[in-house]
Amino acid sequence: MKVLVIGNGAREHTLVWKIARSPLVDDVYAVPGNAGTGKLASNLDIPLTDISSIVGKARELGIGLAVVGPEAPLAAGITDLFNQTGIPVFGPSRAAARLESSKAFARDIMQRNDVPCASGKTFTSYSEAKKYIEAHDPPIVVKADGLAAGKGVTVAKTVDEALAALHSIMKDRAFGAAGDKVVIEECLLGKEVSLLAFSDGKNVIPMVPACDYKRVADDDQGPNTGGMGSYSPPGFFDQKMTGQVLKDIITPIVGAMAKEGSPYKGVLYTGLILTQQGPKVLEFNARFGDPETQVILPRLESDLVEIMLAALDGRLDRKKIEWGSDACVGVVMSSGGYPGTYRTDLPINISDRLEKDVNIFYAGAVKRDDGKIVTSGGRVLTLTATGSTLKEARERVYRNIQYVDFEGCHFRRDIAAREVT
Repeated sequence: MKVLVIGNGAREHTLVWKIARSPLVDDVYAVPGNAGTGKLASNLDIPLTDISSIVGKARELGIGLAVVGPEAPLAAGITDLFNQTGIPVFGPSRAAARLESSKAFARDIMQRNDVPCASGKTFTSYSEAKKYIEAHDPPIVVKADGLAAGKGVTVAKTVDEALAALHSIMKDRAFGAAGDKVVIEECLLGKEVSLLAFSDGKNVIPMVPACDYKRVADDDQGPNTGGMGSYSPPGFFDQKMTGQVLKDIITPIVGAMAKEGSPYKGVLYTGLILTQQGPKVLEFNARFGDPETQVILPRLESDLVEIMLAALDGRLDRKKIEWGSDACVGVVMSSGGYPGTYRTDLPINISDRLEKDVNIFYAGAVKRDDGKIVTSGGRVLTLTATGSTLKEARERVYRNIQYVDFEGCHFRRDIAAREVT
């Protein structure tokens, strides 16, 4: 069959890399893709915002399966459009994707179904939200309700900082309509972990857990980013904990979405914090995570396309998914200045000394007409390595990072360090 992967980040490069290995697949296409997907698939130059043209091209090509990577097309209803044309698509409907596109919706459905999460409230009134903040002790979490490219959440250490975040969201309209509502919550304390699960609308199968790093600098310093690295598995999150999260959080939410008339088919990403009272939800995402995908899929031994088709057919309960025992560590290499201003069109140099089974998953990178791969974004690529232990995987990725270079490149040096020191 022909498979179309939608998106242009390192997550999508990883998806293309895994999908291309399936014996069920003849050809892979990526829209718009990047320098990495272009080595494994045919890139299609269509903007992610033009979902009708994407679906039209898929129909023209005879695509047998579409896989949606990023959140914005899901929130815009690309899955619904694919379904209308009869093209199988892996990704939740627009209504189901509200678990990510509306923090107020996610909070409401969790509260109604006794899913553990932070205490707090949703507001449409600036003055009422201001009063609520002033009546609570910091730290306080202020969230824009809608999609804000990962920048709509502020963990405020003071009341003044929380009020400034609220003003930015609701008065300055920093995130446009995403700030029509705000969610204000307590700040949960504990270790963070990401648990992704495949869902067919009724049955769920968890993936292996992973941890990501949001801050730009070592020791979790500096501003938040889209993610500076990740690793799997975390030693503090075992199978028993996975089972607990499945029972108390993921299965109830998937069941609740079905009762709402919006069955959830695709990948449900649950961002968790392990509090003294047990695991609680930080956020839901309606798709594969980035950079978690880059360390999860290298550990998957089963055929990803078979799993996706089983999810679409409602037969995950008959599917057994196999995972390798090796650990995986991924380090994001970003442009100097990211997440602020940065230069682009800088050549990426890769030494032939790079070990062959160390993977480069490109994100902000494109191939010029002269054949040179150059930078085009803030997060340029993720370098990943596996090993029999996290220590071995970590040593391999950092040993090889010297063989990938571009002017001004920045990366964290402490990814997975807490697990091995």
